[in-house]
Amino acid sequence: MSSLLSHYLSATESRRLTQRLLWPVLIAGGLAVGGTAAVAWHMTTGLPSLGGLRDYQPSLITKVKADNRQVIGQYYVERRILTPLRDVPQHLINAVVAVEDTRFFEHPGLDVWGILRAAWTNFKHGGKVEGASTITQQLARSLFLTPERTFQRKIRELFLALKMEFILTKEQILEMYLNQIYFGQGAYGIGTASLTYFGKMLSELQLPESAFLAGLLKAPNTYSPYKNYLLAKKRQEHVLSRMVQAGFLTESLARAASGTRLDFTRQSYDRVAPYFLEDVRQHLVKEYGETMTYKGGLQVSTTLNIPMQRLAEEAIRKGLRDLDKRQGWRGPLRHEEPPETVQVDPPTVYPAFGEILEGRVVTVSDEEIRVLAHDLVGTITLPDMRWAKRRLSEGASVTDAVVIPIDSATQLVKPGDVIEVSLKSTANDTIRFRLDQTPVVEGALIAIDPRTGAVQAMVGGYEFERSQFNRALLAIRQPGSAFKPIIYATAIDQGMTPATLVLDAPVVYEEEEPGKTWKPENYEKRFFGPITLREALRHSRNAATVRLLEQIGVGHVINFSRALGIHSPLSPDLSLALGSSGMTLQELTATYGVFANQGLALEPYTISLIRDQHDHILEQHVFEPSQVVSKETAYLITHMMMDVIQSGTGRRARSIGLPLAGKTGTTNSYRDAWFIGYAPNLVTGVWVGFDSLGTLGKVESGAHAALPIWTDFMSKSLNLLPVRTFTVPDGIQFVEVDQTTGTLVTEPSQETTTEVFVDGTVPHPPVRQPADPLDFYEFDQLDQAVEPR
Repeated sequence: MSSLLSHYLSATESRRLTQRLLWPVLIAGGLAVGGTAAVAWHMTTGLPSLGGLRDYQPSLITKVKADNRQVIGQYYVERRILTPLRDVPQHLINAVVAVEDTRFFEHPGLDVWGILRAAWTNFKHGGKVEGASTITQQLARSLFLTPERTFQRKIRELFLALKMEFILTKEQILEMYLNQIYFGQGAYGIGTASLTYFGKMLSELQLPESAFLAGLLKAPNTYSPYKNYLLAKKRQEHVLSRMVQAGFLTESLARAASGTRLDFTRQSYDRVAPYFLEDVRQHLVKEYGETMTYKGGLQVSTTLNIPMQRLAEEAIRKGLRDLDKRQGWRGPLRHEEPPETVQVDPPTVYPAFGEILEGRVVTVSDEEIRVLAHDLVGTITLPDMRWAKRRLSEGASVTDAVVIPIDSATQLVKPGDVIEVSLKSTANDTIRFRLDQTPVVEGALIAIDPRTGAVQAMVGGYEFERSQFNRALLAIRQPGSAFKPIIYATAIDQGMTPATLVLDAPVVYEEEEPGKTWKPENYEKRFFGPITLREALRHSRNAATVRLLEQIGVGHVINFSRALGIHSPLSPDLSLALGSSGMTLQELTATYGVFANQGLALEPYTISLIRDQHDHILEQHVFEPSQVVSKETAYLITHMMMDVIQSGTGRRARSIGLPLAGKTGTTNSYRDAWFIGYAPNLVTGVWVGFDSLGTLGKVESGAHAALPIWTDFMSKSLNLLPVRTFTVPDGIQFVEVDQTTGTLVTEPSQETTTEVFVDGTVPHPPVRQPADPLDFYEFDQLDQAVEPR
């Protein structure tokens, strides 16, 4: 019994001891579990809701396309093309899974075996060479978390991955991953990566290319083929090896893929029309907001014609550079110490012919300048620098240029001077440069299809990088005589004819300020007496136009201008005759388009269609033509402006040899030069001037400064279009008249010409002004004062 009692007491004490030890363990375990849960709860508090994952909408590229559907611009935060998983080649999916997450289709978002494998691999190599993040974890990190390397971020990533696996299928996760992840070179998503590196659609990719793209995911910049091709190739071989290990490839296929040369390219699109694209961008931001513009994947179809745009840019650059040279050479940019020796390797790539480069003068002789530019050593001979005989000091007006004939190159530069040059020739490995300089003067061009209002080309300045101000749309400048066709069209609309006489004679008007008078003068500083409206417009007679405006009424001209589409404020006085009211180039060019389009007005537009990423139409241009001028008036003013080109101030354009109409414009002190003209299917306006309102220089009129640009552009652009003639509307008569008096003649002679009339307006008696024009000539010749009016 003693032994039994002893055993009982021993068992009781043992239970008590166990209980005393068990409770602290249970309490500690509970605290540990609770603490872990609390820490996990704290770390995962504020995790984003995943309810919208099935409607995954990544940031997409907004693409802008020309009229031939070629991409000309892109707006984006992340350059991405959304691609369904069904469009991704299987060998590309296999490559990504093999190298990033071999057990992707087996684990629930966390791969324990992958963690152990990575830990063992890293231990063997003495550092981190393999990661353990699953594809789902990487996607969670990319979508919802920052890239910081902290324990808390890793826990949050794990919880998000587990939740994503619960909500989405493996296929959905993989599709989102391939569209979300970054591949380097600004490419987000597999579709963009394929275009960026190989210039191919996904369906065109081969196994070697797929393996390369999969290899980029670990470190896109490190494995960039543009930085280190050998390292990129080594990474591709690693991917192929992993595909073999995963059972996706045989050894022989992997070796064949590894031995295939990779031909890399860079995705590119025509970098044209920066002013046009900026106008489109501003419209998108205004109408749809910045988020939709830069992330919404909009598809924007525009009216831009790429060949015409290139011609427009070339014409503006050439025209402004030619004008700048006529204005004078501004001298070297600066001076640097000349190099003691010049040694350059043979060039592999030459700069474009005509491209302006900075060059340092190495040596100078009487006959030539030896210059180092763009790693090329070449010469400038005297004929290619003689234009610099007209010289401008720093900050001087073009009217202050000094002409010094060049007998020796040493008159211009010395060794060490930095000058601007352009490549002339590379024949027989001999580099020839021209002395050149970047223009200070600005210019603009806009070309519109008058039948639709579609803007085909737009140049807002010499160089977008220098100035983003779009002078084609925003600059308010005086048009000078380019406004006159509106006045003459108003007169025609009131029943006058091209043969109606108007007096071109001196007249003086009193201004509002006491004691001040205004006497309109012609360009030639003389007057021509009674002349027809056709003659007055052809030679841009100022005095005759002022008298005509006074006769038909300023108010009528303003109303007529509004009907044509001029929205800018117009001066309600006779100075309107000389184009004193500022307006934009697009405004006036579109107005000429009304004349070209038989009196039908169409608002200029640049965007024809906008679709969202789901192909829903957000905006579509609707044609709303309006007959604002009769066909007869439009034809008569067109016929009159055809004479401007055939034998008037625009005759330089006659060389084009096609039916054209147009008008020059020049403002006081040669501050603005214009030419606007058209064919039946293209109307183009050109403006040239300084932003500072400085003079372009003596005789730099519309005919000298703007018309050469217009002619250059139109002569080439019209080759892209079918030849059209101006349609003669019903109710038009062609009649022989005396070209001096505008009266009907019965027999043709040297003094007769064929004139055009609207039915019912053919003149019978001579059309005379009540005053005797000889009186005005006598006053003018004797330099006697004319009474102010």
